Amino acid sequence: MAEICFYSTKEAFGEFSNFAKFSIQLDGQEWPTSEHYFQAQKFSDSAYQEKIRTNASPMIAARLGRSRKVPIRRDWESVKDAVMLRAVRAKFQQHPELRDLLLSTGDAKLIEHTTNDSYWGDGGDGSGRNRLGQILMQVRAELRDSEPPV
Repeated sequence: MAEICFYSTKEAFGEFSNFAKFSIQLDGQEWPTSEHYFQAQKFSDSAYQEKIRTNASPMIAARLGRSRKVPIRRDWESVKDAVMLRAVRAKFQQHPELRDLLLSTGDAKLIEHTTNDSYWGDGGDGSGRNRLGQILMQVRAELRDSEPPV
């Protein structure tokens, strides 16, 4: 099976990164990136969510989301995959060029290749869970199933 690795927004398939600058509309608001949305959802504090949403940089949004100065939702561990799926689904449904790019990957295994993350990514050596890659493949299948027959 073919594999497509992605991580940096500056490299091939960088659009698959949550840091890629594609805004999404969710919960009646515009989010600069899927990373902004995901990080903000960790918190019940609406003012802190807004601080994350309105920050220009996905890197700073991620840093704010990793801070524990503000308590995270008690249910975060049980809902984080669903939140990520919702953000990724919105991104690829709302941007036709991204939908086409994702569909162009066919049946390739999508891998967030990074030593920085062994949950969302592959841990750099394949030992990670690659949950972001799995979610992208799920969204790809959903998009493929929703395409009208040619």
